[in-house]
Amino acid sequence: MTGHSHASPQDPAQDLHRLVACEYCDALYERTALAPGERATCLRCGGVLYRESSGAYRRLLPLVVTALILFLVSNTYPIVEMDLKGVRTETTLWGAVQALHSDHMTLVALLVFGTTILFPLSEMLMMCYLLVPMARHRMPAGFDRIVRGIRQTRPWGMIEVFMIGVLVTVVKLSTMAQVIPGVALWSFGALVVVLAAMLSFDPRDLWHYLEPSGADEAPPREDAR
Repeated sequence: MTGHSHASPQDPAQDLHRLVACEYCDALYERTALAPGERATCLRCGGVLYRESSGAYRRLLPLVVTALILFLVSNTYPIVEMDLKGVRTETTLWGAVQALHSDHMTLVALLVFGTTILFPLSEMLMMCYLLVPMARHRMPAGFDRIVRGIRQTRPWGMIEVFMIGVLVTVVKLSTMAQVIPGVALWSFGALVVVLAAMLSFDPRDLWHYLEPSGADEAPPREDAR
């Protein structure tokens, strides 16, 4: 559900702690409470300022923990097993990266490693770093830098693109050999769903949930792009 904007322009000197900047045109607004399902939009450019996300925040830590478990399973077990004339081979994601490197496709190997292992794992670990102390009503050190890191890392995580490529390959290979989906293929599918739920939450909103928790100090505002 999309609601009308509930934010109104204010003098930044009045209440810096409640100000939110539009990431599209840099207009400043005072953050106000929204009803469930509503979002605040910029009066100047129409961009989304923030959404009502209290429900998503309560589910965020369990989602991140679930994602980490699925990620571990996805990188431990084989993605597919292939039986070609009695010869059975299997591969993991790390094995695929190594195979690309061995075939002198180092750049592609680095791209696959970064988009399917390094960046998704980095985001999940940074989310855990923030959410575990917040669950205990404490502000994590370096809050603003970690939030900025999550926002910069997020666009590079492309596990869903990798999944599409794997499925296309499996369909093509099934005409030449017996292809058996591995445990990792199913866990990757579940991981894509969990990550989609995580991505619906803007990490910049995390500072807002420290306010009612009794933290000694409110975290710095994070409006940097």
